[in-house]
Amino acid sequence: MSDTRVALVGACGRMGSLIIHRLLATDGVKISAAFDLVNIGKDIGEVVGVGKLDVPVSDSKDLASVLKESRTDVLIDFTIAPATAANAPVAAAAGVNLIIGTTGLTAEQKTNITQAVVKNNVAAVISSNYSIGVGVFFKLIREAARYLGDGYDVEIVEAHHNQKKDAPSGTAMTAAEIIGKEMGGKEFVFGREGVCPRGKEIGIHAIRGGDIVGDHTVMFIGNSERIEVRHQAHSREIFVGGAVMAAMWVVSQKKGVVYEMSDVLS
Repeated sequence: MSDTRVALVGACGRMGSLIIHRLLATDGVKISAAFDLVNIGKDIGEVVGVGKLDVPVSDSKDLASVLKESRTDVLIDFTIAPATAANAPVAAAAGVNLIIGTTGLTAEQKTNITQAVVKNNVAAVISSNYSIGVGVFFKLIREAARYLGDGYDVEIVEAHHNQKKDAPSGTAMTAAEIIGKEMGGKEFVFGREGVCPRGKEIGIHAIRGGDIVGDHTVMFIGNSERIEVRHQAHSREIFVGGAVMAAMWVVSQKKGVVYEMSDVLS
């Protein structure tokens, strides 16, 4: 069986570098292409400090042609929403499967990507968080919401480093959507100020500071007790491992479908 050929968008960035290191340490995969806005023409291996790989950094405007020429099977994208919204349909049209970890995508952008996946008969995994632990975190809060119901108020607090662009985090929003689906009829309130009596809502709060990788706490608060479910990321490596796992998984799945990380883990 031939290796899965993997390309990266944002290959020279912090996450891109970590993913390249993990791919090189993983059997059954091969780095086929790398894209970024900087270091165009340089060898991606030398850029991220692993030695020459004979894979030059390409400009994202050449995405379609390079993906086809490199016979890429799957593209990993952990960049920013506007870039992902532009690049994902192009990759899908080139017949390339997608692993998308970009957060802050609008509903319209997600719909456009999904339509491209279906139209071009490729498969995709789109997830706000590729951590295996967060997958378990989502399962725990879903079960808690089923059992506790409307007798408990729900508050979500997330904390990230001071360079994170979007707020609240995609993981916090996914948590809110899971709980809202189980409990039903919940509005989302983002922070509070002034006179704001609590209603039938899920409160969502964002903290930004220092080098926090990612903390998420869901509180189910009753009149006489409180249950907290918390996940703390100590290193970005947890996202990298899940992304590589998803890349190897998605190529053998049914095409024309957008999957979630929970599908990969199950």
